[in-house]
Amino acid sequence: MKLVTVPQMRAIEKEADENGVSYAELMENAGRGLAELVHALGQENGWDEVTGLVGSGNNGGDTLVALAWLAEAGWRTHAYLVNRKKDDALIARYLSAGGEILDSVLDEDDETLGAFINESHVLLDGLLGTGIKLPLTHRGLRQKEAAQVLENTNLILSQMDLPAFVVAVDCPSGVDCDTGEAADETIPADLTVTMAAAKQGLLKLPAFEYVGELQMVEIGLPENLASWNAIHAEAADWDMVSALLPERTAASHKGTFGTAFVVAGSSSYTGAAMLAGTAAYRIGTGLVTMAVPEPLHSILAGHLPEAIWVPLPHENGFISGVAADDVLQNLERATAFLIGPGLGDKLPTRAFIGNLIPAIKIPMVVDADGLRHLSQVVDWHKNIFSPSVLTPHPGEMSALTGLSKEEIQSNREAVAMRYAKEWGHVVVLKGAFTVIASPDGRSTVIPVATSALAKAGTGDVLAGLIVGLRAQGVDAYDAAVAGAFIHAQAGLFAAETMGTTASVLATDVLDAIPDVLAELEY
Repeated sequence: MKLVTVPQMRAIEKEADENGVSYAELMENAGRGLAELVHALGQENGWDEVTGLVGSGNNGGDTLVALAWLAEAGWRTHAYLVNRKKDDALIARYLSAGGEILDSVLDEDDETLGAFINESHVLLDGLLGTGIKLPLTHRGLRQKEAAQVLENTNLILSQMDLPAFVVAVDCPSGVDCDTGEAADETIPADLTVTMAAAKQGLLKLPAFEYVGELQMVEIGLPENLASWNAIHAEAADWDMVSALLPERTAASHKGTFGTAFVVAGSSSYTGAAMLAGTAAYRIGTGLVTMAVPEPLHSILAGHLPEAIWVPLPHENGFISGVAADDVLQNLERATAFLIGPGLGDKLPTRAFIGNLIPAIKIPMVVDADGLRHLSQVVDWHKNIFSPSVLTPHPGEMSALTGLSKEEIQSNREAVAMRYAKEWGHVVVLKGAFTVIASPDGRSTVIPVATSALAKAGTGDVLAGLIVGLRAQGVDAYDAAVAGAFIHAQAGLFAAETMGTTASVLATDVLDAIPDVLAELEY
């Protein structure tokens, strides 16, 4: 789904209105899409009663449309109006469909609000929209009244044995949809249904903690809107990633799915090579060749018997500067190349990378220590295969750019996009909400933030996934997006299996990859 700022979305809706799809039609389409999602949930769970918190803005309008549709579909519906005029045509339509309303000003002790919510299976939060200013209680009477209703609703939900399923309409009320700030009164949603595109602030902390699952509904935008087509930022989702994966037919053989050549490991980081190589296999690569310092061969070969091994000259367990020829002599079958996981910071290895990298003429992924060594090579970005995929965490990005980690983290999307364009390579800026940026101006955010991936070795798994997809012929940007999404979901799956994020190891993330691929029907 596309990822937009609030001003961008307003411009899109304005252009749509000017091109024959009115604001009223957009609202009708949004509300109907919302109702269809809620109705489907109701059929799955046996739900048939819903309360909507209805504010004065567009999200309140969407909620009224949805409530009318649900009432017509047989649901018992309640609309709790906050600062909304009763002469609204949407209210008249809702009442004609058999819905029940109450104005909050007539509910002094919140008794009716409590009764509505306690009777309901679903709570639609359409109280506030994208135009709020924080803090709510310091920004005018209407926002103060809305804040009180949100606070009271949270209290009511907390006292229920089985709280209503909360659906946020476009965004949880009280969230700043650009900055990601969130009011203390914001109701945590189980599901946020965003209209046409996801708002950027929803994929930032702390707002993301209130979003729950994120789904998008179409609102009937006309084709060829200039403002819509100008948006090149996306949030990855299951359907998008499924479409990026290569086809696997019954007539395939190992050559069909390419050969990933992995240069990794040192005496200090033995496991990095195994994690990266195994991940390349797990994502479907036909063959993986592992080039490691010679002492690591006997340690690792039994743990990854499917691999072909190229033992490299070394100095005390770190790849030697003279090892480049050994790699180049074994590249004949390789369709993609990964260098970096666990190489360490020794000077002989830096010389090895300086000698080797310019000679690599196949799709390449550079990770971890490989990036730090690469940063010491003059004009490195001009002398490596283009486009390569670079997978830095903020510290490695700092080494590559000279920016502080604080500067990078304060504007992750802009930094990733700037340097992807400047360098001419795909940048995967790792961390909460990993950003993938392409030299052509596209960017994708992975909508996952979890401490399950805050563990040594998980980055090696990601690098292996990306090189494995590149080996199978997937485009550099698409491989980075798909690899990062699968990696993030594997972290979530592993945490669910463990029952905690604290105990997840990189090997657990590896083990969860098949489950993610099964969900992608791959």
